Amino acid sequence: MSPPAPLARLLADVGGTNARFAFQPAPGAPFEAVQVLPVAGFPRLQDALRHYLAGIAPRTVQAAAIAIANPVLGDAVRMTNHHWAFSQRELQAELGLRHLRVLNDFTALALALPALPAAHRRQVGGGTADPRAAIGLLGAGTGLGVSGLLPDGRGGWVPLQGEGGHVTLAAQDARERTVIDGLVRRYGHASGERVCSGEGLLDTFRVLCEAEGAAVQGIATPADVTAAALSAAQPQAVAALEVFCALLGTVAGNLALTLGARGGVYIGGGIVPRLGPAFDASPFRARFEAKGRFATYLRGIPVWVITAPDSPALLGAARSLDGLD
Repeated sequence: MSPPAPLARLLADVGGTNARFAFQPAPGAPFEAVQVLPVAGFPRLQDALRHYLAGIAPRTVQAAAIAIANPVLGDAVRMTNHHWAFSQRELQAELGLRHLRVLNDFTALALALPALPAAHRRQVGGGTADPRAAIGLLGAGTGLGVSGLLPDGRGGWVPLQGEGGHVTLAAQDARERTVIDGLVRRYGHASGERVCSGEGLLDTFRVLCEAEGAAVQGIATPADVTAAALSAAQPQAVAALEVFCALLGTVAGNLALTLGARGGVYIGGGIVPRLGPAFDASPFRARFEAKGRFATYLRGIPVWVITAPDSPALLGAARSLDGLD
């Protein structure tokens, strides 16, 4: 009897702003028909999926892996930074899939890290990674994603699925205390995501403007804050970006210590890769290492910014399906 034909796959990386889709005709095959759709353009995830599938017809899929920006704790999935919600069982039945895997988007990104080409990452400080040690991952975009990889002792990796972006922030100077106090007044809790995300960058800017009696001057989006900071057009925007990078360094250093991530720390998400050399010159690396007696331990850990042109989480989503065909 001949072996069964490999299953064609639908792959998705769903964030709070955009959803990226790809078709993979068989395990290990190159991705085809990669497309980015705005999540605000569709009332449900199912509608976005059907729109994509209609566009690649007559190709059909029998398996799907969906990396999504929220916890995946059971059948019911509800996004943290968007209104999409669905039942995994109902989605699988609606699309007529033999296999459906839904996983956190940063868990999927972690799965892709061992295969990430050197050309798709840029090192920011540190030395050489220990190939036998844990790897950390975090990234700022619509939210703050956190994950990592633990060696399984057999040459492979075990990905982590957690919500480390919601750890409590600790201020290191008066300006950061001002920001954190302002965020606590607004939200009741100042998590990593409340600063190290797009909305967090904008909120940080607004808190600093309020504290210093400065006008917002038409800055209405996170991209506006970044542009004003990089052009030094607005002092509070410059300060907001410095706070963003410094506290991202704090969270990244905490993650490296918690995991023992001597295999390196990767930074993904949509914000940091766009900062380019400004990020390398920011307070990030100094704050990453500022852990008292363990500064030397952290000084040797490399940090890489992921610069891949396409979403590596799609590769991780594909890898999550391996062995199910």
